[in-house]
Amino acid sequence: MQLSTFQDGFSAALHGQAVHAPWLSALEAQPGFAVYRNTVLKGCIDALQASYPTVCQLVGTDWFRAAAAMYARAQPPRDGLLMDYGDGFVHFLNQFAPAADLPYLGAVARLDRCWTECHLAADAPAVGRDWLAQQAPHTLPQVPLRPHPAARWAWCDAHPAYALWQHHRAGLALPDALDWFGDGALLTRPHTEVTWRPLPRAGVAFLDACAQGLPLEAAATRALETEPGTDFAALMGSLLDAGALTLTDSRAG
Repeated sequence: MQLSTFQDGFSAALHGQAVHAPWLSALEAQPGFAVYRNTVLKGCIDALQASYPTVCQLVGTDWFRAAAAMYARAQPPRDGLLMDYGDGFVHFLNQFAPAADLPYLGAVARLDRCWTECHLAADAPAVGRDWLAQQAPHTLPQVPLRPHPAARWAWCDAHPAYALWQHHRAGLALPDALDWFGDGALLTRPHTEVTWRPLPRAGVAFLDACAQGLPLEAAATRALETEPGTDFAALMGSLLDAGALTLTDSRAG
């Protein structure tokens, strides 16, 4: 038997997947294997609970862990680094029948995932206000600004996902009358800690355009077309203060 065959079969059995092999059936019949399988499953559930704390707060621990167990059985980890486990959990919640009465849950989960990705992302120098002020006016429109590797942004049309997420994440009480309209969020890691702030639709359009490779002028045009009347100077200042932008050639340092 090849080592890879043993490893694949053993991993599948640990996650409750059917594998028809006599040697594996004998292994699964041992009492200790069930203990090991439960330990692995618990590790996956614990990792999901750590990565999606806001979702857990909204639905309660028992509900969350039951859903996480179903997800873990259907989508086991691809490697042993559980800190990054659960990239498909947002989609899972959007399709999860028991969550049908919580239509905002997937959008909130997406922000939890953004936090994890922001936390784990690579470092890079961020463009600041001082650097931008030093650029020649005739070349500035073609500056190739890009989203910082640790920047994550999201927009939810139907629900105040960021307001729900931000209040729970920061341990704040929700207002008595929460305005139920869509909102956006920007998460960055300018130094060592992940920070977050609201982001207008124009900001989402601008970062999307930068991520597509458009230069500054074209990205600004996209933002203003998306949300006319935007104070672009104020938006740009907010993005720079957040450390959300960098350059492809790392000249921002």
